[in-house]
Amino acid sequence: MAEPEKQPLRPRRKRRLARWGIAIAVLVVIGYGGVLLWRYMNSYESTDDAQVDGHINAISARVTGHVIDIRAEDEQFVKAGDVLVVLDPKDYQVAVAKAEADLADAEAALETSRTNVPIVTVDTASQLKTATSSRADAEAARLGAERQLTAARARLASAQAQVREAQANLKKAADDVARYKLLIAKNEIPQQQYDTAVSVADAAQAAVDARKAAVNEAEQNIVVAQTSIDQANQRIAQTDATIEAANTAPQQVKVSQSRAQEAAAQVAQRRALLEQARLNLSYCTITAPVTGIVGKKTVELGQNITPGQQMMAVVPLNDIWVTANFKETQLVRMKPGQRVQVKVDAFDRTYTGKIVAVGGASGSRFSVIPPENATGNYVKVVQRIPVRINLDPGQNSDNRLRPGMSVDPKVYLE
Repeated sequence: MAEPEKQPLRPRRKRRLARWGIAIAVLVVIGYGGVLLWRYMNSYESTDDAQVDGHINAISARVTGHVIDIRAEDEQFVKAGDVLVVLDPKDYQVAVAKAEADLADAEAALETSRTNVPIVTVDTASQLKTATSSRADAEAARLGAERQLTAARARLASAQAQVREAQANLKKAADDVARYKLLIAKNEIPQQQYDTAVSVADAAQAAVDARKAAVNEAEQNIVVAQTSIDQANQRIAQTDATIEAANTAPQQVKVSQSRAQEAAAQVAQRRALLEQARLNLSYCTITAPVTGIVGKKTVELGQNITPGQQMMAVVPLNDIWVTANFKETQLVRMKPGQRVQVKVDAFDRTYTGKIVAVGGASGSRFSVIPPENATGNYVKVVQRIPVRINLDPGQNSDNRLRPGMSVDPKVYLE
């Protein structure tokens, strides 16, 4: 039998080498792709625990009042300064009128007290000058009265001496008349001599009466002089009191100035009360503090509002950011300034932004009831840290983002 022909070895070897080459190439491509995939997967961090965040401005009343007008509803767009709610202003208008009247009264009192300051100064100076002049006059009057008293006492002494002399002469004349009367009865002396003695006695009696009248006059002059002295002393005492009171003029001026200062303080107080009353009146008109969308409206017409009571909220759409709660193990290479892509679940669009800051504590520490890990039942749980991401300028120019929307941020690590 003939032997079968053997195939040549070269073609089979080539096919085997080709298969090995293809396998090696595939392995190289797969390895290179795996490296690229590994590098890509380690070039970013992402999380689905993230949402759009923003300010929610609560609108509340600053004064008590009765709602008479509501000019905003839920989901309504309002601009900053737009009127939202109006409270009944009548009570506050009355308070403003009363405060204005009180201020006017205080200003009038201040003007009066200021006018009294120079008046008190001039009056006290005039009183001091008049009292000083009156005291000098009283001193002069007292000196004159004292001289008159001295002269009256001297005249009294002289008159009393003259009375004694006249009484002595009267006694001698009376004795002569009695002696001559006996002699005339015996016709031992002429009648003319007896008549002369009687005339001399009458003259002596008249002299005694005149001297006694002079004594009485001198005594009256003494009384008058003493009265003048007493009156002068009283005037001096009065003028001394006036001078002493006038010498307290600086204190009186200070008292008047203090009253003026007190009146000025009252004016300032009344002005402050008026300003407060006007502020309270202005608080009856409640306006939007920012531009945004109204939400959570709870106020109704006729409702009585108290200070601090929330009536609605305004959400500004031009100040939006993203709060992403990354696991603590994802923060190893994360830092502010890194670029971020944010995909919003509500619509198919990706926004760009940057990390601004990393939170100061985990979300659990900010919760109402933070966990207590020192109880003996500790179970380690990976914590999440809030990271703030600000969108790039112009990314939310259409204001489509709303606080609370779910997003998926992707942070590119550098």
